Amino acid sequence: MTAGAVLKPTLKILRLNELRDVSQFGKAQTYGKGTASAVPIRTMSFHPTAILDHSAKIHPSCKIGPYCTIGPSVELGEGCELISHVAIEGPTKTGAGNRFFPFSSIGLAPQDLSYKGEPTRLEIGDNNVIREFVTINRGTAKGGGLTKIGSDNLIMAYTHIAHDCAIGDHVIMANAATLGGHVIVEDWATVGALCPVHHFVHIGAHAFIGGGTTVTRDVLPFSKTAAERGTHAYGINAVGLERHGFSKERIKKIHHAYKVLLSSKLNTSQALEKLNSESDPGEDVEMLIKFIETSERGVVK
Repeated sequence: MTAGAVLKPTLKILRLNELRDVSQFGKAQTYGKGTASAVPIRTMSFHPTAILDHSAKIHPSCKIGPYCTIGPSVELGEGCELISHVAIEGPTKTGAGNRFFPFSSIGLAPQDLSYKGEPTRLEIGDNNVIREFVTINRGTAKGGGLTKIGSDNLIMAYTHIAHDCAIGDHVIMANAATLGGHVIVEDWATVGALCPVHHFVHIGAHAFIGGGTTVTRDVLPFSKTAAERGTHAYGINAVGLERHGFSKERIKKIHHAYKVLLSSKLNTSQALEKLNSESDPGEDVEMLIKFIETSERGVVK
Protein backbone atom coordinates (compact mmCIF):
# COMPACT_ATOMS: atom_id res chain seq x y z
CA MET A 1 0.00 0.00 0.00
CA THR A 2 1.42 3.39 -0.96
CA ALA A 3 1.92 6.11 1.64
CA GLY A 4 -1.15 8.23 2.22
CA ALA A 5 -3.51 5.73 0.58
CA VAL A 6 -6.99 5.59 2.10
CA LEU A 7 -8.28 2.18 3.08
CA LYS A 8 -11.97 2.04 2.04
CA PRO A 9 -14.49 0.05 4.08
CA THR A 10 -15.63 -3.18 2.48
CA LEU A 11 -19.23 -4.36 2.51
CA LYS A 12 -18.37 -7.95 1.78
CA ILE A 13 -19.78 -10.66 4.03
CA LEU A 14 -17.05 -11.55 6.49
CA ARG A 15 -16.31 -14.99 7.80
CA LEU A 16 -15.94 -15.12 11.57
CA ASN A 17 -12.38 -16.34 11.30
CA GLU A 18 -11.53 -12.85 10.01
CA LEU A 19 -12.25 -11.31 13.42
CA ARG A 20 -9.10 -9.85 14.89
CA ASP A 21 -10.12 -8.06 18.08
CA VAL A 22 -12.94 -8.58 20.54
CA SER A 23 -12.04 -5.53 22.56
CA GLN A 24 -15.18 -4.67 24.53
CA PHE A 25 -18.61 -5.93 25.58
CA GLY A 26 -20.92 -6.26 22.63
CA LYS A 27 -18.50 -5.11 19.92
CA ALA A 28 -16.07 -6.86 17.64
CA GLN A 29 -13.70 -4.98 15.37
CA THR A 30 -13.66 -6.74 12.01
CA TYR A 31 -10.79 -6.53 9.59
CA GLY A 32 -10.34 -7.70 6.04
CA LYS A 33 -7.65 -10.19 5.19
CA GLY A 34 -4.29 -8.62 4.54
CA THR A 35 -5.10 -5.29 6.18
CA ALA A 36 -3.25 -3.70 9.06
CA SER A 37 -4.79 -4.69 12.39
CA ALA A 38 -4.73 -1.08 13.53
CA VAL A 39 -7.29 -0.02 10.90
CA PRO A 40 -10.84 -1.33 11.49
CA ILE A 41 -12.97 -1.87 8.41
CA ARG A 42 -16.39 -2.32 9.98
CA THR A 43 -17.88 -2.94 13.41
CA MET A 44 -20.19 -5.91 13.95
CA SER A 45 -22.24 -6.04 17.13
CA PHE A 46 -22.55 -9.38 18.86
CA HIS A 47 -22.99 -10.38 22.46
CA PRO A 48 -20.08 -12.26 24.03
CA THR A 49 -22.38 -15.15 25.02
CA ALA A 50 -23.27 -15.83 21.37
CA ILE A 51 -21.77 -18.96 19.80
CA LEU A 52 -20.81 -18.45 16.17
CA ASP A 53 -19.39 -21.16 13.93
CA HIS A 54 -16.19 -20.20 12.12
CA SER A 55 -17.69 -21.11 8.75
CA ALA A 56 -20.75 -18.87 9.10
CA LYS A 57 -20.93 -15.79 6.87
CA ILE A 58 -22.37 -12.80 8.67
CA HIS A 59 -22.68 -9.34 7.19
CA PRO A 60 -20.84 -6.77 9.32
CA SER A 61 -24.05 -4.79 9.91
CA CYS A 62 -25.82 -7.67 11.67
CA LYS A 63 -26.64 -7.60 15.38
CA ILE A 64 -26.31 -10.87 17.29
CA GLY A 65 -27.88 -10.84 20.75
CA PRO A 66 -27.25 -12.88 23.91
CA TYR A 67 -27.07 -16.66 23.78
CA CYS A 68 -27.67 -16.96 20.06
CA THR A 69 -26.19 -19.96 18.25
CA ILE A 70 -25.21 -19.78 14.60
CA GLY A 71 -24.04 -23.05 13.10
CA PRO A 72 -21.97 -23.96 10.06
CA SER A 73 -23.06 -23.03 6.53
CA VAL A 74 -25.23 -20.13 7.69
CA GLU A 75 -25.24 -16.87 5.74
CA LEU A 76 -26.90 -13.74 7.14
CA GLY A 77 -27.52 -10.77 4.87
CA GLU A 78 -27.16 -7.09 5.62
CA GLY A 79 -28.87 -5.62 8.68
CA CYS A 80 -30.28 -8.81 10.18
CA GLU A 81 -30.95 -8.86 13.92
CA LEU A 82 -31.05 -11.85 16.25
CA ILE A 83 -32.52 -10.46 19.47
CA SER A 84 -31.55 -13.29 21.83
CA HIS A 85 -31.57 -17.09 22.20
CA VAL A 86 -31.98 -17.65 18.46
CA ALA A 87 -30.69 -20.90 16.96
CA ILE A 88 -29.82 -21.02 13.24
CA GLU A 89 -28.30 -24.05 11.54
CA GLY A 90 -27.32 -24.50 7.95
CA PRO A 91 -27.27 -24.70 5.10
CA THR A 92 -29.39 -21.56 5.64
CA LYS A 93 -29.18 -18.30 3.69
CA THR A 94 -31.10 -15.15 4.58
CA GLY A 95 -31.46 -11.85 2.79
CA ALA A 96 -31.34 -8.40 4.37
CA GLY A 97 -33.27 -6.81 7.20
CA ASN A 98 -34.71 -9.91 8.86
CA ARG A 99 -35.52 -9.83 12.59
CA PHE A 100 -35.46 -13.04 14.61
CA PHE A 101 -37.08 -12.91 18.04
CA PRO A 102 -36.09 -14.97 21.10
CA PHE A 103 -36.17 -18.76 20.95
CA SER A 104 -36.90 -19.00 17.26
CA SER A 105 -35.36 -22.12 15.72
CA ILE A 106 -34.33 -21.65 12.11
CA GLY A 107 -32.93 -24.12 9.59
CA LEU A 108 -32.75 -27.15 11.85
CA ALA A 109 -33.15 -30.66 10.48
CA PRO A 110 -36.58 -31.59 9.10
CA GLN A 111 -38.96 -33.63 11.23
CA ASP A 112 -39.17 -36.44 8.72
CA LEU A 113 -38.21 -40.06 9.32
CA SER A 114 -36.76 -40.33 5.81
CA TYR A 115 -34.19 -37.60 6.53
CA LYS A 116 -30.70 -39.10 6.83
CA GLY A 117 -28.60 -36.00 7.30
CA GLU A 118 -28.49 -34.80 3.69
CA PRO A 119 -27.30 -31.16 3.26
CA THR A 120 -30.74 -29.76 2.45
CA ARG A 121 -31.35 -26.00 2.54
CA LEU A 122 -33.44 -23.15 3.89
CA GLU A 123 -33.61 -19.82 2.05
CA ILE A 124 -35.21 -16.69 3.53
CA GLY A 125 -35.73 -13.41 1.67
CA ASP A 126 -35.67 -9.84 3.01
CA ASN A 127 -37.43 -7.90 5.76
CA ASN A 128 -39.21 -10.76 7.45
CA VAL A 129 -40.31 -10.61 11.10
CA ILE A 130 -39.98 -14.01 12.76
CA ARG A 131 -41.38 -13.99 16.25
CA GLU A 132 -40.83 -16.01 19.42
CA PHE A 133 -40.59 -19.83 19.28
CA VAL A 134 -41.10 -20.03 15.52
CA THR A 135 -39.66 -23.20 13.95
CA ILE A 136 -38.67 -23.34 10.29
CA ASN A 137 -37.10 -26.58 9.06
CA ARG A 138 -34.84 -27.25 6.09
CA GLY A 139 -36.05 -29.33 3.17
CA THR A 140 -35.74 -33.05 2.51
CA ALA A 141 -33.99 -34.80 -0.33
CA LYS A 142 -37.22 -36.40 -1.55
CA GLY A 143 -39.01 -33.04 -1.47
CA GLY A 144 -36.48 -31.11 -3.54
CA GLY A 145 -34.15 -30.24 -0.70
CA LEU A 146 -35.35 -26.67 -0.14
CA THR A 147 -37.65 -24.80 2.22
CA LYS A 148 -38.13 -21.26 0.93
CA ILE A 149 -39.51 -18.14 2.60
CA GLY A 150 -40.06 -14.96 0.58
CA SER A 151 -39.89 -11.36 1.76
CA ASP A 152 -41.90 -8.97 3.94
CA ASN A 153 -43.67 -11.72 5.85
CA LEU A 154 -44.94 -11.61 9.44
CA ILE A 155 -44.52 -15.01 11.07
CA MET A 156 -46.02 -14.81 14.54
CA ALA A 157 -45.11 -16.69 17.71
CA TYR A 158 -45.16 -20.51 17.78
CA THR A 159 -45.71 -20.86 14.04
CA HIS A 160 -44.24 -24.02 12.51
CA ILE A 161 -43.13 -24.20 8.87
CA ALA A 162 -42.19 -27.75 8.00
CA HIS A 163 -39.76 -29.13 5.43
CA ASP A 164 -40.06 -28.28 1.74
CA CYS A 165 -42.66 -25.52 2.23
CA ALA A 166 -42.69 -22.50 -0.07
CA ILE A 167 -43.96 -19.21 1.38
CA GLY A 168 -44.44 -16.18 -0.87
CA ASP A 169 -44.23 -12.48 -0.01
CA HIS A 170 -46.37 -10.36 2.35
CA VAL A 171 -47.79 -13.45 4.03
CA ILE A 172 -49.15 -13.29 7.59
CA MET A 173 -49.03 -16.44 9.67
CA ALA A 174 -50.76 -15.82 12.99
CA ASN A 175 -49.83 -17.39 16.32
CA ALA A 176 -49.35 -21.18 16.26
CA ALA A 177 -50.28 -21.61 12.60
CA THR A 178 -48.83 -24.99 11.62
CA LEU A 179 -47.82 -26.05 8.14
CA GLY A 180 -47.16 -29.68 7.27
CA GLY A 181 -44.48 -30.51 4.74
CA HIS A 182 -44.57 -29.35 1.12
CA VAL A 183 -47.24 -26.65 1.70
CA ILE A 184 -47.33 -23.69 -0.71
CA VAL A 185 -48.58 -20.32 0.55
CA GLU A 186 -48.89 -17.68 -2.16
CA ASP A 187 -48.39 -13.91 -1.81
CA TRP A 188 -50.55 -11.83 0.54
CA ALA A 189 -52.28 -14.85 2.09
CA THR A 190 -53.19 -14.90 5.80
CA VAL A 191 -53.20 -18.10 7.81
CA GLY A 192 -55.10 -17.56 11.06
CA ALA A 193 -54.04 -18.51 14.56
CA LEU A 194 -54.06 -22.19 15.54
CA CYS A 195 -54.64 -23.39 11.96
CA PRO A 196 -53.17 -26.82 11.15
CA VAL A 197 -52.53 -27.15 7.41
CA HIS A 198 -52.20 -30.65 5.92
CA HIS A 199 -49.05 -31.46 3.97
CA PHE A 200 -49.09 -30.72 0.22
CA VAL A 201 -51.92 -28.17 0.57
CA HIS A 202 -51.76 -25.11 -1.72
CA ILE A 203 -53.04 -21.79 -0.31
CA GLY A 204 -53.88 -19.25 -3.00
CA ALA A 205 -52.89 -15.59 -3.17
CA HIS A 206 -54.86 -13.12 -1.02
CA ALA A 207 -56.72 -15.93 0.76
CA PHE A 208 -57.76 -15.39 4.38
CA ILE A 209 -58.09 -18.46 6.60
CA GLY A 210 -60.00 -17.91 9.84
CA GLY A 211 -58.42 -18.88 13.14
CA GLY A 212 -58.74 -22.47 14.28
CA THR A 213 -59.55 -23.81 10.82
CA THR A 214 -58.20 -27.26 9.95
CA VAL A 215 -57.13 -27.13 6.31
CA THR A 216 -56.99 -30.42 4.40
CA ARG A 217 -57.66 -29.20 0.84
CA ASP A 218 -56.35 -26.39 -1.33
CA VAL A 219 -57.59 -22.90 -0.42
CA LEU A 220 -58.94 -20.74 -3.24
CA PRO A 221 -57.22 -17.46 -4.09
CA PHE A 222 -59.10 -14.34 -2.88
CA SER A 223 -61.33 -16.44 -0.61
CA LYS A 224 -62.36 -16.15 3.02
CA THR A 225 -62.15 -19.71 4.31
CA ALA A 226 -63.13 -20.87 7.79
CA ALA A 227 -64.43 -23.90 9.62
CA GLU A 228 -68.04 -23.95 10.75
CA ARG A 229 -68.35 -22.16 14.05
CA GLY A 230 -70.28 -24.64 16.18
CA THR A 231 -69.95 -22.49 19.30
CA HIS A 232 -73.00 -22.10 21.55
CA ALA A 233 -73.91 -20.86 25.00
CA TYR A 234 -75.27 -23.77 27.04
CA GLY A 235 -76.83 -21.95 29.97
CA ILE A 236 -75.19 -20.25 32.92
CA ASN A 237 -71.98 -21.14 34.76
CA ALA A 238 -73.90 -21.99 37.92
CA VAL A 239 -71.09 -23.81 39.74
CA GLY A 240 -68.66 -20.98 39.12
CA LEU A 241 -71.19 -18.38 40.30
CA GLU A 242 -71.80 -20.36 43.52
CA ARG A 243 -68.08 -20.58 44.17
CA HIS A 244 -67.81 -16.83 43.73
CA GLY A 245 -70.44 -16.17 46.37
CA PHE A 246 -73.54 -15.52 44.27
CA SER A 247 -76.74 -16.06 46.27
CA LYS A 248 -79.42 -18.49 45.10
CA GLU A 249 -81.71 -15.54 44.35
CA ARG A 250 -79.10 -13.87 42.07
CA ILE A 251 -78.45 -17.14 40.26
CA LYS A 252 -82.22 -17.69 39.84
CA LYS A 253 -82.63 -14.29 38.14
CA ILE A 254 -79.66 -14.90 35.80
CA HIS A 255 -81.01 -18.36 34.97
CA HIS A 256 -84.40 -16.85 34.06
CA ALA A 257 -82.72 -14.30 31.79
CA TYR A 258 -80.77 -17.05 30.01
CA LYS A 259 -83.93 -19.08 29.59
CA VAL A 260 -85.52 -16.11 27.80
CA LEU A 261 -82.42 -15.56 25.67
CA LEU A 262 -81.62 -19.16 24.73
CA SER A 263 -84.63 -21.39 25.22
CA SER A 264 -87.56 -19.24 24.13
CA LYS A 265 -88.59 -18.83 20.50
CA LEU A 266 -87.78 -15.11 20.68
CA ASN A 267 -84.97 -13.60 18.64
CA THR A 268 -82.34 -11.55 20.46
CA SER A 269 -84.12 -8.20 20.04
CA GLN A 270 -87.43 -9.63 21.24
CA ALA A 271 -85.74 -11.34 24.20
CA LEU A 272 -84.09 -8.06 25.24
CA GLU A 273 -87.40 -6.25 24.96
CA LYS A 274 -89.05 -8.81 27.23
CA LEU A 275 -86.25 -8.66 29.81
CA ASN A 276 -86.31 -4.87 29.84
CA SER A 277 -90.05 -4.91 30.48
CA GLU A 278 -89.78 -7.07 33.59
CA SER A 279 -89.77 -5.45 37.00
CA ASP A 280 -86.72 -5.76 39.22
CA PRO A 281 -84.52 -7.90 36.95
CA GLY A 282 -81.54 -7.28 39.23
CA GLU A 283 -78.10 -5.73 38.62
CA ASP A 284 -76.68 -8.92 37.09
CA VAL A 285 -79.39 -9.15 34.44
CA GLU A 286 -79.10 -5.43 33.75
CA MET A 287 -75.36 -5.94 33.16
CA LEU A 288 -76.17 -8.88 30.85
CA ILE A 289 -78.64 -6.78 28.86
CA LYS A 290 -76.16 -3.91 28.52
CA PHE A 291 -73.45 -6.33 27.37
CA ILE A 292 -75.66 -7.64 24.57
CA GLU A 293 -76.92 -4.20 23.53
CA THR A 294 -73.39 -2.79 23.23
CA SER A 295 -71.86 -5.81 21.47
CA GLU A 296 -70.32 -4.89 18.11
CA ARG A 297 -69.70 -8.42 16.83
CA GLY A 298 -72.82 -10.14 18.07
CA VAL A 299 -72.99 -12.63 20.91
CA VAL A 300 -72.68 -16.42 21.05
CA LYS A 301 -76.07 -18.00 21.71
